Amino acid sequence: MSVVQTSSPLVSPAPAGDTAGRRARVLTRLAGIKLLSSLFVLWGTATVTFVVLAILPGDRATILLNVRSGLTVPRSPAELAPVNREFGFDDSFVTQYLTYFGRLLHGDLGQSYQSGRPVATIIGEQIGPTFVLAFAALLLAWVLTIAWTLLTAGRGPRLRSLGSAGETVTAGLPQYWVGILLLIVFAAQLGWFPVIGGTSPSGTILPVITLAVPLAGFLGQATRTEFDRAIREPFVLSARTRGMGDLEVRWRHVLRHALIPGITLSGWAIGTLLSGAVLVETVFARPGLGAVLVTAVGQKDLAVVSGIVVLVSALYVVINLVVDVVYVAVDPRLRGSL
Repeated sequence: MSVVQTSSPLVSPAPAGDTAGRRARVLTRLAGIKLLSSLFVLWGTATVTFVVLAILPGDRATILLNVRSGLTVPRSPAELAPVNREFGFDDSFVTQYLTYFGRLLHGDLGQSYQSGRPVATIIGEQIGPTFVLAFAALLLAWVLTIAWTLLTAGRGPRLRSLGSAGETVTAGLPQYWVGILLLIVFAAQLGWFPVIGGTSPSGTILPVITLAVPLAGFLGQATRTEFDRAIREPFVLSARTRGMGDLEVRWRHVLRHALIPGITLSGWAIGTLLSGAVLVETVFARPGLGAVLVTAVGQKDLAVVSGIVVLVSALYVVINLVVDVVYVAVDPRLRGSL
């Protein structure tokens, strides 16, 4: 009796184009989810800002007239009526909210109560120094993080403990305290830097250090954990057997893997730096959004305060959205799992 052998069909691997297309669809879906969540956060921020400003004690029309005149006096209904009509303060709460949100959708942040100028113009004039300060601080924080990690991570127990302790201490330092300390020592006592900061390089160094040191401690904690894990991987032993020196192995192989968590946190860091720059600019009397915000709060210019809060929140959300998507696109471990 003959036996008929049947061969099972071979399962051919998926074409490279299908894999690339699937990865692209996954990335697109992830970007869509992140975008929707970011829009929700922006809506919530704008709504909370409007509600907080709307329920603050005191009549907004009275505050506006007093700020413009410089006199804190009671106002008659006849005086308040034109202001309420101009700014819509006498409309219902829902109507005011819809008007406010509709303006935001068109990029209109309103007008300053104090100067009558568009809030977007006021912010645009001062946002440059704040951006320079924030991104310079992020760059310096990464330089400090990489240098400290290469020096202390993956070493002996004492050096590792010293590195970890240094990061914990610096991460917990309040920015305003660091700024005041640097100002007293290096500006007032030693005279190396100007007491009143500016946009010049000498006036920017101390504010940048003030923002960078606490951030470097925070980034260093995340980088150190991944560095200690990566240095025990088999590829490190393989690199050493090929004759690579310790520093070359750390720099070319281990550090590349260790930086991924820190890169993910960079989006959060930029948002934090923009918020922290507002405080640091006040400490160093430096031009930027910090000076604008402090002046607006002192003058009860609620439109400017609202505009700055919404803008910083929007930048924070957008930067985090970009970093999240780029992280998934460049991380080889995630790409391999798509």
